[in-house]
Amino acid sequence: MSRTLITNARLLCPASGLDDLGSLLIEDGKISAVGDVSGGADTLIDASGLCLSPGLVDLRVKTGEPGGEQRETLETASRAAVSGGVTSMVVMPDTEPVIDDVALVQFITNRGRETSKTRIYPAGALTMGLQGKAMSEISLMQGSGAVFFTNGDWPIEDTSVLRRTMAYAASCDVMVSSRADTYALSAKGVMNSGARAARMGLSGLPREAEWIGLSRDLLLAEATGCRLLVDQVSTARSLDIIREARDRGVEVYVSVAAHHLFFNETDVGDYLTYCKVNPPFRNEDDRQALIDALAAGEINAVVSAHDPQPPEEKRLPFGEAAFGAAGLETVLSALLVLVQDERLSLLDALRPITSSPAKLIGVPQGRLAAGLPADLILFDPDKPWHCERENLLSRSLNSPFDGRRMVGRVMHTIIGGETVFQR
Repeated sequence: MSRTLITNARLLCPASGLDDLGSLLIEDGKISAVGDVSGGADTLIDASGLCLSPGLVDLRVKTGEPGGEQRETLETASRAAVSGGVTSMVVMPDTEPVIDDVALVQFITNRGRETSKTRIYPAGALTMGLQGKAMSEISLMQGSGAVFFTNGDWPIEDTSVLRRTMAYAASCDVMVSSRADTYALSAKGVMNSGARAARMGLSGLPREAEWIGLSRDLLLAEATGCRLLVDQVSTARSLDIIREARDRGVEVYVSVAAHHLFFNETDVGDYLTYCKVNPPFRNEDDRQALIDALAAGEINAVVSAHDPQPPEEKRLPFGEAAFGAAGLETVLSALLVLVQDERLSLLDALRPITSSPAKLIGVPQGRLAAGLPADLILFDPDKPWHCERENLLSRSLNSPFDGRRMVGRVMHTIIGGETVFQR
């Protein structure tokens, strides 16, 4: 029986409210004891000056595998993930081919075990080929390990198809993740709609597209009893719409991308394509509303929205460049900036990237408790660092944080009791 003892750490567990100095013992890949722990160990880690928390659980990661490995593979994404403290990640189904049947769910699961340092969980496609026309094999994919179902970046335009799909998902007790969007309004947009986009000569992505799509999805979730995860909410009014739905008893959860907590539309600057994401960076009032909702516990998950793009698809005029940004290595630091600014406590910053998303997808990670998998990170919440894209470990280096001064650095990542990254 292998034993690893981590001593002198600031123990942080959002699920239990633990925030205290102490030790943690790992035996055979699982947490054996937390708190005042002593005794012999095969490996001793002195964590003086560092925080020890559960590893991060990221509900929205895109890779190119299968079919677009030049963008990212499960192996290269996991390499970036562990350096950012992400120990479990849900991979999106919009690959080539789309993850819309049992064989592909099993392929992702098995490929993750073979090549990835992180734990890999597939999300299944809500409709066949993400075409929004025919429901996918939801029940069979659920049985093979799909943790929720989504149409990715493509809202289902046919409301009758979405209603039938939600009703079936509810009967299987599976969660549906939906991008709140109205494609007819947003199809030609490239940045947040408004005066800045007009001055830059760029077509806008209107906030109304999010509000209309969100209202429809919530009404259908209410009618069908479907558990709904709103994917990457980006505006203040969307939060109001969600609050009203929750008051009516709708089981709705909310994710927000870490970069939406850090940037606003002015950061697009001089047509910086690394800042071209969808949903786009909104105005400052929207950003502040997202932070306030996070502090109030209304956001269930903060995601990296990792969507790497090769250089040839980013080094284009802004209107022609691909949407997407690498995010696995910066999600924790984006939240720790809010801790430094005293907008969040450390426990409040960690909750939506540990225990809360783990609970949403029904996995045991995300907590410091005896008997659970020893997926852990040691990090320095005050360590400054400079984000430079050439030093990122993702295969695609398109980060909106490039050139930014950041705070908070993961120093040690452990998965299943084994060290998978050490700075």
